[in-house]
This record gives sequence, C-alpha cells and structure tokens, in this order.
Amino acid sequence: MLISCPDKPGIVSAISGFIFEHNGNILESDQHSTNQHEGSFFMRISFAEDTFRLSEEELREAFQPIATRFQMQWHVSYSRQRKRAGILVSKYDHCLVDLLWRWKIGELTMDIPFIISNHPNLEKLANMYGVPYYHFPVKRETRQQDEQRMLDFIGEQADFLILARYMQILEPFFVDAFPQRIINIHHSFLPAFIGASPYDQAFRRGVKLIGATAHYVTSSLDEGPIIAQDVIHCDHRDAVDDLIRKGRDVERRVLAEAVRLHTSDRVLAYENKTIVF
Repeated sequence: MLISCPDKPGIVSAISGFIFEHNGNILESDQHSTNQHEGSFFMRISFAEDTFRLSEEELREAFQPIATRFQMQWHVSYSRQRKRAGILVSKYDHCLVDLLWRWKIGELTMDIPFIISNHPNLEKLANMYGVPYYHFPVKRETRQQDEQRMLDFIGEQADFLILARYMQILEPFFVDAFPQRIINIHHSFLPAFIGASPYDQAFRRGVKLIGATAHYVTSSLDEGPIIAQDVIHCDHRDAVDDLIRKGRDVERRVLAEAVRLHTSDRVLAYENKTIVF
C-alpha cells in the first residue's frame, strides 16, 4: 500500500491498526514526512495476503473511511499481479538487451506484451526473447497522427511504458495517457545537459563525471520526477566516443533500477520529485 496525505498525528496507528484488525501481518513499513509543520506524509507498507481476511474489493471499501479522515491519496497493489511493461526503443540496443536479459532471468518481475520501435532494426533481438515487435514509423510532419496510432494500438495492453533509448519526443496527449507511468532513460546526470547530444555537451565542458538519469516523462523535456541516477568517472583523455562507451553501462544500470523500483511499487511522485522507498 502506497499512501500520501497531509501530515498529522495518528496516521501510522490507524493504518497498522486496520491491518491488525483484519489479521494482516506487516512485513515491511517505511515512512517519510517533509517537515514538522503542515508538511506531507508518505508511507509504503507491505503485509502478507495469506492471513489477511479481506478481498481486494473489501479492502478498498473498508479502508476508505480512514483514507477520507486523513485526506489520503492511496493505492494498493498485489505482488502476485505482475505489471505489464510496454517497451519503446529506437536503434540503440544496449538498454533493451539489458532489460530483456534481466526479465528473462526473473530479476524484473513484469510481463512484456510488446516492443514498439520507430525503426525495424531490433526485431531479431525481440524474436530471440519471444516478445512481439511492432514497427511504428514516426515522421515529423505526421507526428501526432503517428503517435495516436501507436496509442490506439497500446490500448489497455500495458500498465506502464519504458523508453529504452526511444529517440522521439512524445506529444503531450500521449504523455497524458500514462501519467507518471512512462519511464525514460536520459544519458546525462540531469539537470545537466538536457536535450540532444548530452555526451557532446559534456565533452565540450570537460566534465570529470558523466551520468544517467531515469525519470517519469512529463510534457517538459527531461524535467520529470527523477527515480534513479548514477555516475561514472571520466577525464581529459576521454573523447566523445569514450564518454558514450562509458555512459552505456550507466544507462543500463540506472534504467533497470528505476524499472525494478516502479514494478515493486516503491516510488511516490511528489510535486516534481519522488519519494523512493
């Protein structure tokens, strides 16, 4: 269960008391408050389903009075219900390869109903893993129509989307269809080097660290809530190609971590930031 609400006394007691009342066994509990005066409260609490007496529908109905009393925004999910992740990719394959490998060995507990690309190049890779691959060309002059066709195709097939180096800027109507449910990997340590060619920008600045950032997509380019980041060292000997080579490894790791956090319901968006439990 993920919860956010205005901070006030009694929240933890009410939630844990509710779980105890219905014979639930709390397995993990974490919480965070923004400040002591009129702040916000965030909580992730996990409890065993096998002894819990309420069904999904009964839980939602029974918990609602508590949610109303504390003005909660809340969401409950079950680990037995795997999330469906649609993957979008262009020509670069390193993030897609890593996601498929981690998915295949069971590290990422999700289903992948499809891979969509604006190029046909990676279809053989998708076939190796038995994942359906669909080519949706996107042209600048027909971008809205092309993305609408893509959105119509996706329909209800996916719970969230992963942009595994999908080199297209999504239209606002597309982003609005999956609020805080599109994860992008940007090949820089945001907020540095927003936009295109960040490795070239980093090389021109002579930076000593480069990084990667996984974030939720919003209509503002590369400015959505950040889920995960990491960096790698570089120096004056590194050319742009060296930065790209080093950056690929960071991109893979950061995207996989963000997907793991999202699929295990450990991320709460707050303003334009995230609380990661």
